[in-house]
Amino acid sequence: MNSVATPAGALSAIPSGDGRWRRGGARLKFFYGPMDCGKSTLALQMDHNHARRGRHGLLLTRHDRSGAPRITSRIGLGREAIEITDATDLRDLVRDQWAGGQRVDYLICDEVQFYTVAQVEQLAGLVDSSDVDVYAFGLATDFRSVLFPAAQRLFELADDVQRLQVEVLCWCGREGQLNARIAHGQLVREGAQVVVGDTVSDDVRYQVLCRRHYQAGDLGPAVPPAGQLELA
Repeated sequence: MNSVATPAGALSAIPSGDGRWRRGGARLKFFYGPMDCGKSTLALQMDHNHARRGRHGLLLTRHDRSGAPRITSRIGLGREAIEITDATDLRDLVRDQWAGGQRVDYLICDEVQFYTVAQVEQLAGLVDSSDVDVYAFGLATDFRSVLFPAAQRLFELADDVQRLQVEVLCWCGREGQLNARIAHGQLVREGAQVVVGDTVSDDVRYQVLCRRHYQAGDLGPAVPPAGQLELA
């Protein structure tokens, strides 16, 4: 285990990550895209790849579609994760792991659009002061096509920003760009920024639309009720 350096700042109580993995310093990477583009799947794959090489990480999430402290993918993959709240200090979370004798080389942060701006800044601090790699995954814009505050801060601070290339289609066949909120069958453009739902629900659901049909409010053919979907 790495030794703890003499305190010299707010993050000094957190030992650095595994130095064998440093290639010019730790990085803050933000992977974003619309719903269904594979963000959570990639998050789980990233964790798998790093863990296979002997690295030790934490999986973090907020408001996962499962309603549980998990990172879940719509293709059926899932793993337990730490559920964070507005009150969570991510620096303290890492400190606590080290105090318990656990090394932290990286963080997998799913549903990062729901984190606070302060937490995004804490992630940047962990990268810069504690040599912890951070891989953040989330939406860029909400149902109004407005940037989430946490996503905006990640665009400003991240070392690397990548739009995921898994193609998501609008019902018309064009590229899906925007996440529409549908309440009782109607597209809505006002309301609380965070209303957790899935792509199929009786009351509130979300649907990816191209810009043209988002602006027109055209949802296309009716979506079958939950339990009546068929996989090709």
